[in-house]
Amino acid sequence: MARKTIGRGVTALAVALVLATSGALANDPNEIAGRELTLLFRSARAVISAEQEKINNPDLGDKGLSGDAVVNAALANYEKSAGAKLDMSTNVEAKQAMLAAIKSVMTSSQTLINEKGKGFKGFLPAVFARRVATEFSTAMAGKMVIKLTAPSDIVRNRANRPDEWESEKIDKFFRQASWEKGKAIAELAQHKGKPAYRVILPEYYGPSCLACHGEPKGELDITGGKKEGLKEGDLGGAVSFVIYQ
Repeated sequence: MARKTIGRGVTALAVALVLATSGALANDPNEIAGRELTLLFRSARAVISAEQEKINNPDLGDKGLSGDAVVNAALANYEKSAGAKLDMSTNVEAKQAMLAAIKSVMTSSQTLINEKGKGFKGFLPAVFARRVATEFSTAMAGKMVIKLTAPSDIVRNRANRPDEWESEKIDKFFRQASWEKGKAIAELAQHKGKPAYRVILPEYYGPSCLACHGEPKGELDITGGKKEGLKEGDLGGAVSFVIYQ
C-alpha cells in the first residue's frame, strides 16, 4: 500500500510537530488519532527535555514538576504546536490514558526528582518517554501502542529496538539525505501479526541531546553510555504509533 506522508516536524528530539494535512486525509479518524496522540506524547517529553538542568540541580529540592504540573505544561506545548487546544471530545479513552500515564510517571518519580544533594538523576527524556509509552500501551492493550525507537545501530535500550517495519522506514527513508526532515509516514501494515494503521515520525537531535549523543564519539557520557558522535539535526530516533484495526 502506498505510503502517506502526514506531517512535518520542526525540532529536535522532543519538540513540536507541525502537520500539514488536507482533504480526506485530514478527516480520516486514524490519521487524526495518530496526529493528536503522537503530538501529545512529544509535547510531554519536551517538558522533561526543557527541565533537565532543574531536575539535575543538587541544590534544589522541590522542582515544581508534579504530575499535574507536567500534564498542564504538556497541554500548553500541544496547544502551541497544534494551534488549538487538545480536543477531548474525540478518542477520549486514548487521550485520558496518555494524560494519566504522564501524571503517573511524574507522581511516582517525585522522590528521585526532588532529592537534594544528588546531581544527575537519570530521569532523561528517553526514560520518561519509555515509561509513559509502557503505561499508555498497557492501558490501551489491544487497541493502541506507542513506542520510542531509534536506528538499530544507535538504539541504546534493547526494549526500544525497531521492528522490521520501523527499520525499513528509518533506513530506507528517514536516513536518506533526500527525505524531507520531519515528514512522517503512515500506512496500513501488520503489527505483531495483527492488521494495524501505523505511523512513524522521525526525531532529530537538538543541543540538549548532544551531552549524551554528541562528540567525541566513544567517550562515556554522564549515563555511562558511549557517545555516538552525532551532531545537531542528525536523526536520533522515531515515535512509532499503532492503532489496531
